[in-house]
Amino acid sequence: QVRVSESGGGSVQAGGSLRLSCVASTHSAGMAWFRRALGKEREGLAAIDGDGNTAYADSVKGRFIISKDNSKNNLYLQMNSLNSDDTATYYCAADEMDGSICSEVVGAEARGSWDQLIDSLDAWGQGTLVTVSS
Repeated sequence: QVRVSESGGGSVQAGGSLRLSCVASTHSAGMAWFRRALGKEREGLAAIDGDGNTAYADSVKGRFIISKDNSKNNLYLQMNSLNSDDTATYYCAADEMDGSICSEVVGAEARGSWDQLIDSLDAWGQGTLVTVSS
């Protein structure tokens, strides 16, 4: 079973940028980034499938960029124009076999709930904390 581990969190001032990394133990059909702020539910941010197709939540569209290095099974999240609302623990997740993760992100946004997508994913990292100060 695939295992993932995130890194790259830290403290940054509002308006700044940060790049998160995730290492997967093996290739996955789909990978995604989530976050959970204190007192809030986990929310999806971005996903990428095996063909390089991407999908973003409205909350980060235009500011965050998801990418993947298939040769190393590495996943990245470039975060720009950060604000205090982005303060959260960020998680990497993988779906080992199902490559429809991008359409599932779109569906989750339409439903207003990430629960179904969260339950379907095979592996989660331990999380990396991002703190944005104003």
